[in-house]
Amino acid sequence: MNRPLPAPRLRVPTHEDALAWHRVFADPEVMEFHGGKAAPLSVYEELTARQRRHDAERGFCFWTILDESDEVLGFTGAQPWSPQWGPVGAIEIGWRLGRAHWGKGYVTAAARETLRRVREAGVPEVVAMVRPGNERSIAVTRRLGMRAAETYPHPTLAEDALCFRLELNRHTDNAA
Repeated sequence: MNRPLPAPRLRVPTHEDALAWHRVFADPEVMEFHGGKAAPLSVYEELTARQRRHDAERGFCFWTILDESDEVLGFTGAQPWSPQWGPVGAIEIGWRLGRAHWGKGYVTAAARETLRRVREAGVPEVVAMVRPGNERSIAVTRRLGMRAAETYPHPTLAEDALCFRLELNRHTDNAA
């Protein structure tokens, strides 16, 4: 089905977004590939503060996704890959969306805007790290024109993490 994508708005996360993210991500289905349970509010307070710093220093971050009525849907954006395993030094693109908004095109539309913004910031390539079985996220990487590149042993799970890559210095129809 090729329906038009929604037009979500992205903003640098506010302090209040920490509470909104905590509420939206409290669903075990949303957290299935992110530890399986909701993180404490303090995790989102630190995360939103870090994203504000990233935006100020780099011109990009994990932005809050808002729908047409300014409801917080989740986040998408890019940040440096910080763990000491995997694609160390890479810029990671990522997304997380509240369950009520799955399957409506919000993540694809927001991630395409992310690619535009990080390309403008001079980032030559992005990676997306996805757990095996996360078919929704794997589908988004395909819609963005990303390619499966390598796998990395996960340090705490009995599975490899999948790494998808996209060069941004060349234009692709999917990533525009």
